[in-house]
Amino acid sequence: MHGIAGTVAVVTGAAGGIGRATSDWLSGNGARVFDLDVRPPAGGRGAFAEVDVRDAASVSAAVQQVLDQAGRIDHAVVAAGVAEEPTPAEDMAADVWDRTIGINLTGAFLTCQAVGRPMLAAGRGRIVTIASMSGNHVVNTPQRQVAYNASKAAVVAMTKSLAYEWAGRGVRVNALSPGYVDTPLLSSKPGMHELWKHATPVKRFAAPAEVAAAIGYLLSDEAAFYCGAELLMDGGYSLA
Repeated sequence: MHGIAGTVAVVTGAAGGIGRATSDWLSGNGARVFDLDVRPPAGGRGAFAEVDVRDAASVSAAVQQVLDQAGRIDHAVVAAGVAEEPTPAEDMAADVWDRTIGINLTGAFLTCQAVGRPMLAAGRGRIVTIASMSGNHVVNTPQRQVAYNASKAAVVAMTKSLAYEWAGRGVRVNALSPGYVDTPLLSSKPGMHELWKHATPVKRFAAPAEVAAAIGYLLSDEAAFYCGAELLMDGGYSLA
């Protein structure tokens, strides 16, 4: 894909799952990658900057570290995220709600804001946020995760708002909404795997590398007309 080699990319949530696979994909395609997370990714290829995405000062400091070392940011992948333990909505504690919204939504906004400023100043940049099929397309079942679903729906709305504001100033913002992906996030719920695969027409989970390649496409020159799009990648799960 064009527009990746020789660029500077930031990936949040790079210690595992989709973020780690995306960092590897970008590095493998010639980008200089900075991994942002609460801990360094094991065996990661990129430079590392510690960050708590819920804290504006921490996000700003991490982005400034990238700018100090690389001088610019061309791409950003906003992949930091969590899912709360399945809980009926009427029983969900406020602190559980706050943590999920804080990382998935507030963290995504603070990251977009921090990388968006130098991109806007340069007149160019590409951002991909990671939403979910659970945001606007389905409600997770049988697990009950109202905070996760709400946060991912809001990420899509935020992405569209940023895309509208920034497109005319050279910054493209799009969202990728995966279905079930074979990451450590799923490994804690092995009893549900067969149920989820059965409900997915392709009868399997996505591989992290497949998701990373789709993110890479949205960042590439070939996707230059994508603006505020939500690319759904769920193996057909939402068709039923």
